[in-house]
Amino acid sequence: MVSDVPPSYRNHRYPVEVISHCVWLYFRFPLSYREVEELMLERGVIVSYETIRRWCVKFGQAYANSLRRRRPQPGDKWHLDEVFIKINGEQRYLWRAVDADGQVLDVLVQSTRDKAAARRFFRKLMKKTRTTPRVIVTDKLRSYGAAHRETMPSVEHRSHKGLNNRAENSHQPTRQRERAMKGFRSVGGARRFLSAFSGISPHFRPGRHRMTAGRRRFEMTLRFTLWNHITGAAGTPARRARCRARRAC
Repeated sequence: MVSDVPPSYRNHRYPVEVISHCVWLYFRFPLSYREVEELMLERGVIVSYETIRRWCVKFGQAYANSLRRRRPQPGDKWHLDEVFIKINGEQRYLWRAVDADGQVLDVLVQSTRDKAAARRFFRKLMKKTRTTPRVIVTDKLRSYGAAHRETMPSVEHRSHKGLNNRAENSHQPTRQRERAMKGFRSVGGARRFLSAFSGISPHFRPGRHRMTAGRRRFEMTLRFTLWNHITGAAGTPARRARCRARRAC
């Protein structure tokens, strides 16, 4: 059963609408904390970039987890891919799995892309999704085949670079953020950011090439409604009305 309890904003000076909007701006668009601060200042809200950073760290993962719990079950065809990223000047590998609809199933940052790294990613992926796919699609990296034979031998494995465009396209928003952030500073920071980012950003990226403009606007309205629900922003007017009524008594 999905919990409908939003995060607690107790002892926060700013209202939930401001907090959730700042978190949405940061994870949805390739913006820095200072740029979000500037956008909020244009709206008449004075908040420091350091406060925005603390909000993103504190609430970003909670919002992402709530959105993930409300997603449908992943499809039975998974696309897996890995891409290198720079962390504090050193090369690391970002492993990513998406289903046939482009839904991000999991991400993992590792220092290698050998058989052990692929096996670790497979096991983490199955543990998180609590399911086994019918078929996995990868590129021609041999580590996938070796790990596949050990962890999921009954699953069909298709290894072909041309079949894996869905996973490769899923890397593009991360690449944009990596350039905007001028690289990641630590492995732990990259993992925390990517975990929240992979949960929030895809929610606001419907497959626009598969729908009309009117349908996309309707879909985005539904997604904003869900965002307000899981952040608690949807219920704030009613809560304020009750508080005013109690003060008037």
